[in-house]
Amino acid sequence: MTVLHDLIKAKGFAIIDGATGTELFRRGLESGNPPEEWNVDRPKEIRDAYQAYVDAGSDIFLTNTFGGTRFRLALHKLEERVVELNQAAARIGREVADAAAGNGRTVLVAGSMGPTGELMEPMGSMSAEACASAFAEQAEGLTAGGADLLWIETMSSLEEAEAAVVGARRASDLPICVTFSFDTAGRTMMGVTGTDAAELAARLGVDAVGANCGNNLADTENAIKQMRVAHPEILIISKGNAGIPEWRGTELHYNGTPEVMAAYSHRAREAGAQLIGACCGSTPEHIALMRSVLDGEEPVPEVEEIAATTTLVAKSDRSERSGRRRRSRR
Repeated sequence: MTVLHDLIKAKGFAIIDGATGTELFRRGLESGNPPEEWNVDRPKEIRDAYQAYVDAGSDIFLTNTFGGTRFRLALHKLEERVVELNQAAARIGREVADAAAGNGRTVLVAGSMGPTGELMEPMGSMSAEACASAFAEQAEGLTAGGADLLWIETMSSLEEAEAAVVGARRASDLPICVTFSFDTAGRTMMGVTGTDAAELAARLGVDAVGANCGNNLADTENAIKQMRVAHPEILIISKGNAGIPEWRGTELHYNGTPEVMAAYSHRAREAGAQLIGACCGSTPEHIALMRSVLDGEEPVPEVEEIAATTTLVAKSDRSERSGRRRRSRR
């Protein structure tokens, strides 16, 4: 048993956070700048972003380290600061989680580990060893900073996901979660199905597997259903985007209201997901309503389909009453 299993055993399910980037843009991050650098340069904004999700009801929040491998940090000439930046992000998270514990809440810090952005051999130039080494380096920093678990996310390739797990285990004995992004006709960009992802997770013995980000909520939900059928015993993660992105002038907006995401969270729970959150375009306001609905404090919002891709709108929009604002993650 791990701290993750203990959390699920106690509650039956756990609420994850929403989009990190959305919160940082609200706090002044400019497009194109590396958010990971803020872990050292602007720690208050990172702490506030974490705290906003904890206050909204998240039991687990992800660190600001999605692009924290040396491959991604090299785009900003930060590749020699991998351990420093990852450790700083996890250390801030540890402070937030420890404060919650002082108030009687169990909140876990998940060290976010996103894809390298490189293609594995033979399609690309990155070897399995180079990939594993990059994730080992990142895991070292996250573990040293006090993360409770490692969260390998938004994967599209089975090979990269496996190398990430191998690397993470070289540097850490923390529980490991893996999620894939299903954005191409129900598969990942590299053709992976939900069944494929679950079979890899079972073979590697990771603690949870699931879907995050993706093209639409329907693909995310179908993927987790496949995972649940393939391996009923494994913990399942569902962390879909807040609807579908739409350009409004020069700004990107997501059409998934808090009501849409609350209804989605209920469907995800019904489909067997035990770890439920939101991804791009979501905010603490989305998470707060998802929490209330899953806790049974509010009814499941009624939503209707408006497109074949299962774009959803709420029949009853409480945005005026609550003052909610829609903001994009990226």
